[in-house]
Amino acid sequence: MSGTVTAGIDGSPESRAAVEWAAREALLRGLPLKIVYVREQVPRRLAQNPLLAPESYQHWADQMMWECAEGMRLRHPDIALVTEQLTGTVADVLCEVAGLAELLVLGSRGLGGIGGFMAGSMSLAVVARAERPVVLVRAGEQAADEHEADRTGVPSAAAPFRPVVLGVDIEDPDDTVLEFAFDAAARRKAPLRAVHSWPEPPTSFYRFAGDAELYDSLAQGQAALLSKVLRPWRQKFPDVEVIESSRSGSAAQNLVEDSRDASLAVVGRPIRSGPFGTRIGHVAHAAIHHIAAPVAVVAHG
Repeated sequence: MSGTVTAGIDGSPESRAAVEWAAREALLRGLPLKIVYVREQVPRRLAQNPLLAPESYQHWADQMMWECAEGMRLRHPDIALVTEQLTGTVADVLCEVAGLAELLVLGSRGLGGIGGFMAGSMSLAVVARAERPVVLVRAGEQAADEHEADRTGVPSAAAPFRPVVLGVDIEDPDDTVLEFAFDAAARRKAPLRAVHSWPEPPTSFYRFAGDAELYDSLAQGQAALLSKVLRPWRQKFPDVEVIESSRSGSAAQNLVEDSRDASLAVVGRPIRSGPFGTRIGHVAHAAIHHIAAPVAVVAHG
């Protein structure tokens, strides 16, 4: 089925959070929700427990899918829902599934909060190869986490969405990434924070008279380039409030810092292979490991 928000599930807490997020995204987009479970040729549950009969494993998979689907129908009765069980190598099948969807949503296990590593090897493999947007959702993610605090100081799904944060590469801006981020902000009626970083001048730069003025001129030039990249998208999405953040330093570190209050972080990933296979890129890699909010990795040519 094309035109779906598709979520992969494996029974883990992070995959359940991913399905819940996918359901909310399907509502925002007015699309069906598709829930997919991939059976491995030799499932890990059988390998770890050889006394577990294949029939018992199939019963567990059927029960898990039924419970997940019934939960979605109960909590989101207005969503058109379909489920599917497939067999094969998990990453390979999920990449194929992603190609038929508007976006694929996967769980990203949390290991100690924002300072820890939050993505597993399977999620990384899919992100590196899928040619459609992939959203990674951490375990424990709830609807209220995407929203501002209410009058009592408690995050509430009834309050406005937190900002959508976009990492912008002004040297090679891509329309696919920009449109995904602006569209996500528009659907949420949320601000879009566009983050651009440029290299810190060398230490010796600060040793001479007039360096401060040169630094200010450099900063203004970089900010102007960011504004130029964003200008046509501001015009296309006039209702989206855009917050431009241009500063020197590490692109990965700045994006992580600017995403602390995000409802969604968006980064791009070029579709190309290097001598050692596909690569995610260091900024996207940092985002999916260290940003607590859901992270959308948007593949582009």
